[in-house]
Amino acid sequence: MIEVLFYILSTITLGTALLTIFSRNPIHSAIYLVICFFSIAGHYLLLNAQFLAIVHVIVYSGAIMILMLFTIMLMNLNKEHEKHKPKLIIIAATIAFCLVALVLLAALLKTKPVVESYYNSGTDFQSIKVLGQVLLNEYMVPFEFASVLLLVAMIGAVLISKKEKQKA
Repeated sequence: MIEVLFYILSTITLGTALLTIFSRNPIHSAIYLVICFFSIAGHYLLLNAQFLAIVHVIVYSGAIMILMLFTIMLMNLNKEHEKHKPKLIIIAATIAFCLVALVLLAALLKTKPVVESYYNSGTDFQSIKVLGQVLLNEYMVPFEFASVLLLVAMIGAVLISKKEKQKA
């Protein structure tokens, strides 16, 4: 039964992730992403991590998707008024994307899994106290990087959405 539920959730996750990428309407894309986040929360529930599932739903499906929807509405993506980007900018963005993808792929291929024997410490890692200590002690730097990344993305969205001054 759990395997069937896992495969159903995996199919929903992969399907909505692909629909998010290939959807032409940004609002539909955001809705597909919310469905994808809910199915990932279902995976957390299958792993018996109820707290992470609830936090995932609250943080990602709630706060971040609302922020993305406001950003989409703020940008006013009308194709009639959109200016075409110069070819040089498109080529530079494509090259930058390919370089970042190459670096990420190289980093993924160079990593080696840590092979350790399983040790049962008897500590309950489902408790909020232990999870908070792990997040704010061992994973403090990635936690702060995530907050800075969200701040930079929000500032970038506001700068992109600013109206350019009309030339007289």
